Amino acid sequence: MMRRTLENRNAQTKQLQTAVSNVEKHFGELCQIFAAYVRKTARLRDKADLLVNEINAYAATETPHLKLGLMNFADEFAKLQDYRQAEVERLEAKVVEPLKAYGTIVKMKRDDLKATFTARSREAKQLTQLQRTRQRNPSDRHIINLPVDSTEWFSFDFVYIFGWGILLAAMDASRTSRHLEETIDNFERQKMKDIKTIFSEFITIEMLFHGKALEVYTAAYQNIQNIDEDEDLEVFRNSLYAPDYSSRLDIVRANSKSPLQRSLSAKCVSGTGQVSRKP
Repeated sequence: MMRRTLENRNAQTKQLQTAVSNVEKHFGELCQIFAAYVRKTARLRDKADLLVNEINAYAATETPHLKLGLMNFADEFAKLQDYRQAEVERLEAKVVEPLKAYGTIVKMKRDDLKATFTARSREAKQLTQLQRTRQRNPSDRHIINLPVDSTEWFSFDFVYIFGWGILLAAMDASRTSRHLEETIDNFERQKMKDIKTIFSEFITIEMLFHGKALEVYTAAYQNIQNIDEDEDLEVFRNSLYAPDYSSRLDIVRANSKSPLQRSLSAKCVSGTGQVSRKP
């Protein structure tokens, strides 16, 4: 029965080891992917800052209404990057760091498992010694078959036949097993609580950002829609045709002059003749 109980404990320990390894693997993957998500968000913020600078540079070359609309859009878009920066900082603190902390937590749980395996190993060695003694003392089989958790071990007959070694090893293994069960139970409870907290924080942070983003994009959209195309087109046309209008007026004036006036004007322009007054 002691051998069967020991095997059950070993199976339990392996199951706990699998649970810890599962958390170590998947929490590590989640941590890396969330960290990459945060880095990409930060890079998106940097690219958006470059976009804001370019929009402002382009706006400075445009007609008044388009210039104003683009500059207002750039201001709103720059404001959005402030919210994105807050998103990055919150994700780092509320999502990535708690997941990263599980590296230390898993290490501690592995140390607990290691201590349990050590105690089980001592118990197994003592159990092997007990089995050998059992073969030499078949008449005391009823004592040897006591369950590991039985308090009836602590008898002078048991100590006399098997010695203190098996008793102390079994007691140590039993105590370590109980401690491990409590530790893993707390670990599982804390793991589920942390998962709920981490993912809730992630959703809340993203909702806050996208809520603000919707407000900012709404204002930016309105700024673009408020650009008066007709007014700016008129400004553009005036700037385009003003020099042409002036040159055509000069041609009309030149054609309205007499041959003598045209001749005198030509001499004045070329500098080859002078106009003198008659006395």
